[in-house]
Amino acid sequence: MNRSPSHLARRAVSSWSRAQLSITEIDRVREILLPAEMSLWLLQQSRDQRHSVAVWNRFVASYNHATIDEQRAALLHDLGKSKSNVGWLGRIVATLIGGRTKNLQKYLDHEHVGVEMLQGVSSARTLEILSGTASDSAALAIFAADDA
Repeated sequence: MNRSPSHLARRAVSSWSRAQLSITEIDRVREILLPAEMSLWLLQQSRDQRHSVAVWNRFVASYNHATIDEQRAALLHDLGKSKSNVGWLGRIVATLIGGRTKNLQKYLDHEHVGVEMLQGVSSARTLEILSGTASDSAALAIFAADDA
């Protein structure tokens, strides 16, 4: 989705922590995601779960008429990162030098990887947003919430 230098720098700093979400926050996510989506969402590192919830909260606050499928897209936008097995430092390395290894390339291609993970699980609307083919106001609001 967004790879602007300012976004990446803020993301690196905010992802340093390994703090877990509270049970209440996880229960809020569980109310939105389908069971199969939730199982995949839980595979993410805690830093990605926290970021996911932060993006979702900003999206819903700025786009208060979001559908459930659009909210799911906000929560699942970085899901593919879970397949890369790349930690905090590896993410910085991938951003700076590119996909020199299989895992670094998976990290850089996380949007595509996430859509593949969600095929047959998520709605067409959620997949449309996550694949980058949607350019409507909801999709743009998710991108903005991710960049904030």
